[in-house]
Amino acid sequence: MLLGIFTYRPLLDNIRLSFFSWNISSPNPPKFVGFDNYTEWFDGLVNGGHSWTVVSNTIIFTATTVIGSMVLGLALAMLLDQQIKGRGLVRSAVFAPYVIAGAAIGIAFQFIFDPRFGLISGMLGSLGIKSPDFYQDPNWALFMVTMTFLWKNLGYAFVIYLAALQAKPAELYEAAEIDRASGWTVFRRVTLPMLRPTTFFLSITVMLNSLQVFDIIYVMTRGGPQGNGTTTMVFQVYQETFVNYRAGYGATVATIMFLILLVITVLQVRSMDRGNTK
Repeated sequence: MLLGIFTYRPLLDNIRLSFFSWNISSPNPPKFVGFDNYTEWFDGLVNGGHSWTVVSNTIIFTATTVIGSMVLGLALAMLLDQQIKGRGLVRSAVFAPYVIAGAAIGIAFQFIFDPRFGLISGMLGSLGIKSPDFYQDPNWALFMVTMTFLWKNLGYAFVIYLAALQAKPAELYEAAEIDRASGWTVFRRVTLPMLRPTTFFLSITVMLNSLQVFDIIYVMTRGGPQGNGTTTMVFQVYQETFVNYRAGYGATVATIMFLILLVITVLQVRSMDRGNTK
């Protein structure tokens, strides 16, 4: 019952609102407009307008953070699963950014990426290279927020992979050692298949976290520069609803994003099921 009240009821209300035009700053009631909001959004997507930029930003941001988090998280987990000195301290250092508020990390990384006196500017300057303008160039701005989010959330994938590695059955690796399998063969034939459920779990949860990022983008760029340089779909929901006061159009974007996530999740589950039946 609680799930229905606090999850599915707001979802249904959001879908209903997507068929209305509603200025939330106006006392006038919402006006039914049918599929006009959807038509406007898809026109912008097909004609290379506002929607196209937002979707492109969302795909680049999500794909980079999901793949980057999982690849780097697995690499760090395998490294720190070994008996090396100080690994407990390093494990804590890798995971610590995940529990820090995104807004705080966004502010800290503003100084790192500042093209005048930031850390990156100083490092590039010592090599005689001019720093990119991370705050005025849309491509570099998207790179900046993507790297910041990746750094913050890397610890999550790392901890999940590390837990899975520590639960691995030792007899499989002993058998591989007896067969004199190479390290790459063991990784490809033993470790990766064993981590398949963990990878599936991470692919969904990291993707959902990436698609919901708001705080870092808000603090670092406000969705800019040059209009929509770093605006993702969830940030567009905020802009349309609370900045442009177009609650109906914001609900339309949220509904489209929900449907995209639903399709992706179903495909992932079916892919996982096919893998288990082989």
